[in-house]
Amino acid sequence: MPLADKPQEFDRISLPGCEILVGPCVAELRSLVGKLNPSMVVILVDQHTEEYCLPILKEEGIAFDHTITIPAGEKHKSLPTCEKIWQRLFAFKADRRSLLINLGGGVAGDMGGFCASTYMRGMPFIQIPTTLLSQVDASIGGKLGIDFYGLKNSIGLFQDPVCVLVDPIFLQTLPAKELRSGFAEVIKHGLIRDHILWQKISGSADWARQNWDEVIHTSILIKKEVVEEDPQEKALRKILNFGHTIGHAIESVMIEIEKPILHGEAIAAGMIAESYLSQVGGTLPQKELAKIGDYLLSIYGKLDLDNVPVDSLIKKMLHDKKNVGEEINFTFLDRIGRASINHSASRDLIRESLDYYQSL
Repeated sequence: MPLADKPQEFDRISLPGCEILVGPCVAELRSLVGKLNPSMVVILVDQHTEEYCLPILKEEGIAFDHTITIPAGEKHKSLPTCEKIWQRLFAFKADRRSLLINLGGGVAGDMGGFCASTYMRGMPFIQIPTTLLSQVDASIGGKLGIDFYGLKNSIGLFQDPVCVLVDPIFLQTLPAKELRSGFAEVIKHGLIRDHILWQKISGSADWARQNWDEVIHTSILIKKEVVEEDPQEKALRKILNFGHTIGHAIESVMIEIEKPILHGEAIAAGMIAESYLSQVGGTLPQKELAKIGDYLLSIYGKLDLDNVPVDSLIKKMLHDKKNVGEEINFTFLDRIGRASINHSASRDLIRESLDYYQSL
C-alpha cells in the first residue's frame, strides 16, 4: 500500500500514566527497556507478526529473553489463550519486574495487556501496535480485555501500558484488507469529532492513498482528547463506540456462524445502521446520512446479512457494556463531526436500521 515518505522524527503525545510515541520510533524500544531495567523481557506475537514484524525489531538490535506466539484472529481472543500466556509466563519464571511487549494488532494488544495486568497482580507492558486499527484506536486509552460468552471485550479492565510505540513502518507489512479494516476507525473519528478529518479522507479519490502519518497522528489526538476527559468511559468516551453497538453484534454473530469478518467491516455496517438511527431518532440530516452510507459502501461494500437472524444481533446488543437495564444504549451523530451519547432505540427501530442497511 502507498505510504507517505517516512518522517525523520517522531512525536511524543502524553496521556496521564502513559506516553505515546508516533513516527519512526521503534528504535526507541531499546532505550525504554534500558530505563526500565526489567528482570526479564518477554515478547508476545501472533504467527503473522512473528513472521513480518518481529524481524523489524531484531534489525534494530532489540533483545528479549522469551517469545510467546499465539494464533491470530478474534476467535482466539479468549480465556483459553490467556491461560496459555499465563502458563508460559510462569514457565519462564517471570515476576512483577518482568516486561511484556505486545507486538501485534488489537487482539494481541488487548489480550497481552490484560494478561500482563493480571499476572501476579500486574507486570509492566509496552504496546507496539502493528495494524492501522490498533495504531489509531485499540492501543490508545488503556482498555484491555478478551471476548467471553460470545460477547466482545466482555471481560477486562482499564490499565495503561508503560508506553505505546506507534510506528507507521509496520503498515508496510499489512495486506490491503487489514489496512482497510483499520481505516473504519479513522472514519469514525472524523464522524464523531472532526469534520475536517472527514472532509479530507472522504474527499480523496482513493481511500488507500492517504498521508498515513498525518492520519494516524490526527486520530490519536482525537482519542487522546476524549480519553483525557473521561478515562473510565463514564460519559464522553462513549462517543468512541459509535457504530460499535450494532457492529460488535454483527462481528460476534458472524464468528459464531463461522463466517468471520474483519472488525472494520462490521463497524462500517454498524456506522451506517447507527447513522440511520441518528437520523430517525435524532438530528442527523438526511443528506449527511446519504453521504455517510455512500462513502462507507464505496470502501467496504455491503455485508450479506440475509441469513443472520436479527434477534441474534439484538440479543448481543442487550449485553453491550454501555447499557443500563433493558435499554440498548447508542451514540448518535448530531451531524458529521459531532456526536452525543446515551440514546436508546426500540427493537423495532433497530430492525428498521438493519433493513435500511440491507436496502442500500
